Amino acid sequence: MNTIPPLDLTEQYRSIEADVSAAVNEVLASGRYINGPIVDEFAGAFGDYVGTGECVACNSGTDALYLALRALAIGPGDEVVTSPFTFIATAEVISAVGATPVFVDIDPATFNLDLDHLAAAITPRTKAIMPVHLFGRPVDMDQVMAIAQRQGVPVIEDCAQATGAMWGDRKVGAIGHIGCFSFFPTKNLGACGDGGALTTNDPDVAATCRMLREHGSRVRYFHEAIGVNSRLDAVQAAILQIKLRHLDGWNAGRQQVADRYGELLANIPGVVAPTAPAQGRSVWNQYTVRLEAVATKGGEWRDRVRQHLADQGVSSMVYYPLPLHRQPVYADLNYSEGSLPQSELVAQQVLSLPMFPELTAEAQERVVYALKDALTSVQ
Repeated sequence: MNTIPPLDLTEQYRSIEADVSAAVNEVLASGRYINGPIVDEFAGAFGDYVGTGECVACNSGTDALYLALRALAIGPGDEVVTSPFTFIATAEVISAVGATPVFVDIDPATFNLDLDHLAAAITPRTKAIMPVHLFGRPVDMDQVMAIAQRQGVPVIEDCAQATGAMWGDRKVGAIGHIGCFSFFPTKNLGACGDGGALTTNDPDVAATCRMLREHGSRVRYFHEAIGVNSRLDAVQAAILQIKLRHLDGWNAGRQQVADRYGELLANIPGVVAPTAPAQGRSVWNQYTVRLEAVATKGGEWRDRVRQHLADQGVSSMVYYPLPLHRQPVYADLNYSEGSLPQSELVAQQVLSLPMFPELTAEAQERVVYALKDALTSVQ
């Protein structure tokens, strides 16, 4: 019995193998492996795709967030409001610049910030709001921007899992002041290694980020700030340039997979399937359900469900088992157990099912059958 993986990139690669090989060989033959025209071409194309006047390519999504904070001069004594239910990088970069992450609980229906609590978290020390478009589902950016404008703080969108997602008629990354993207291989637009980008309509922010990513230098060997080495490799840019042409088609494939899951899971008691946003478009980087029985059976029961699925040849993932405000590294922030109850409950309930554009209907039926069997069999 073949195992169904959480993500399979082999079919995607086979569909573009010839183009990728030709593009990579062209870069290798050019002898220009750092920066150069191919990186500039990709950055321009990606900015056009997102809908911003500026795009700065960099080494990772983490670096994009870090550069954004640095470009806004956020540092010690400042606060940045964000989600506790996301990958550590979101909060990590806030700490890396010396600022303090302030966590707001999530809406369990969307996995994103509960915007009813956002305004109350803003203080005179707040220097930015950093919403996370988790699992490919956009945050309600109309509400976020309205709150930000009333409070006079900029918005940095964490779009790491949401390339191509839309709120209303605009793509994420073009709505806030800065958008930050990851091209880690598992993302909807994934490189064959690390990569990231920052989008903005502010040319000064873009110029500062370009300076900072080059060791704080605009002119070679003359340094005006302590920067970092965060350049996108030309080989990765060449690969991403090709993949960008296919992204909308792949995202449409993910939507089809999500629609099929919704139909298959509709009548299974105790499984809360994710829904599409009321406005705009999710790009389904993950398809994450909630198992309601965890509330009475505990988090270990979910682990047994996962093992049952694995025994049936179905791989699953848990994003994320411990919210950031309860991580040991943030113990000094003094968030007590139960302080952000929805994030803590959801972290015990979530289970991400296999999700990729090439996932067949037959494979999805196998996934859902195994899940139904686990829910009735696992004690």
